[in-house]
Amino acid sequence: MHAPEEPGAPFRATALGGGHGLHATLRALRRLTDDVTAVVTVGDDGGSSGRIRRELDILPWGDLRMALDALAEREHPGPTDPSTWRKVFEHRLGGTGALAGHAVGNLVLAGLLEVLDDPVAALDEACRLLGLRGRVLPMSPVPVDIEADVTGLGLSASAGGNGESDGDVAHRIRGQVAVATTPGRVRQVRLVPRRPKACAEAVDAIRAADVVTLGPGSWFTSVMPHLLVPELFTALCETEARRVLVLNLAPQPGETAGFSPEQHLDALAEHAPRLRLDVVVADPEATPEPDRLRRGAEAFGAEILFTAVGEPGGAPRHDPVALAGALREAAGSAASRDRVPPDEWDARVDEWGSGARRRFGAGDVFFTPTGDARRYEEEDLRWP
Repeated sequence: MHAPEEPGAPFRATALGGGHGLHATLRALRRLTDDVTAVVTVGDDGGSSGRIRRELDILPWGDLRMALDALAEREHPGPTDPSTWRKVFEHRLGGTGALAGHAVGNLVLAGLLEVLDDPVAALDEACRLLGLRGRVLPMSPVPVDIEADVTGLGLSASAGGNGESDGDVAHRIRGQVAVATTPGRVRQVRLVPRRPKACAEAVDAIRAADVVTLGPGSWFTSVMPHLLVPELFTALCETEARRVLVLNLAPQPGETAGFSPEQHLDALAEHAPRLRLDVVVADPEATPEPDRLRRGAEAFGAEILFTAVGEPGGAPRHDPVALAGALREAAGSAASRDRVPPDEWDARVDEWGSGARRRFGAGDVFFTPTGDARRYEEEDLRWP
């Protein structure tokens, strides 16, 4: 297993995610090591990214641009500080014309892609332009759509308008923005195409890392998609890196409204029953029932690291300095998965049964799969 030889030793880190959650993780990791690779979701279909994606049929650049920004950030500018280019990348054009609202960085990346004809090459060139010491990669070289089964959306059409609730009827919602904002409860999330090709460099980064992080972020649209790309998931299962999951500080309105921390873990278990983790990082202030969360972490073969990682004042945002300290500790902590031999782990998965459900306490089942979830389960259990 790859691991830092001593606390504070440099290590290779690969961070999986998207949006503001990944931005927070990258800001923390760059305080610990220069060797950071971001692997970013490519399902965004809103705002400037969505407009460029639809018009040019290319990757949505927004989350990738945010990852570049996180790694380019400097607290102490020097004579070669690329802060001007960083500001330009994040600047949004004004006015009322066709370009209004576009982030300049999205347009630059789109231009680099047309010239270089390779999204990885385009991102590597942007890293050089911004003076990055790390690397930013797409989860897949092609854009994906996020599709979800959502219950509790109101009245069922079959109810004939008689006021009967359709709380148990699953409606199919497509698109990252729609999934993230639709009221109701997400029961199952998928990618379209079902098995997108992984970015080869991203797979290599996961396998070569000393530490791989997943989360925080929008659970079903930024965190979960990485587990639904077969090559990425296989690499995550087989890597010798320390696998660290960072939990959110609060449920996200719409997408995970009302979710407890352990329900976030339960959703991961339903979508990736063979996933194993080493450390789960949770803020005690965001954990009303720590014992239940500890049992949830143990179901993944992981130890729980309770430590304050939120910004002072109670805002549900991760503080980069505090999160860096937590990730340093997680990187150097004893690998709990060594306590679970592979044959015992396989037996645990079989014991969880048809739904591969985690049960964190007597009678506790937090996440109920839809019919589609069960239909896809046999196929997905073949990963890796």
